[in-house]
Amino acid sequence: MASRPHPASSKITRLRAQTRAIHWVNGVVLCLFGLSLGALAVASALPQKRQLEEKRLELARIEEKEREVIAVKEDSRASYEALREDPEYLEMHARDRLNLHLPDEKIYRPERAR
Repeated sequence: MASRPHPASSKITRLRAQTRAIHWVNGVVLCLFGLSLGALAVASALPQKRQLEEKRLELARIEEKEREVIAVKEDSRASYEALREDPEYLEMHARDRLNLHLPDEKIYRPERAR
């Protein structure tokens, strides 16, 4: 006749099976918790990354404007220095801008479209 399992050993087997199932569920829950924390960290960093990119674009625009202003300033400074120190440039500027000319000199100018 076949022997029946002892009630204590069947209870132990059942408890071991439950323990394995609980360990497996705990592992799955822990993995899901870790994934959710990682997703939360990434999601919280996205707006900051977008703001950083916007600030970089704004900085690039401001630097471009600054370069344009510096170029105009340097051009004005060079024109001023040339007017002060270069008689030929001063004469050319006077003839062009102030419509001055030497005596007995005829000047022909085409009309500019305005």
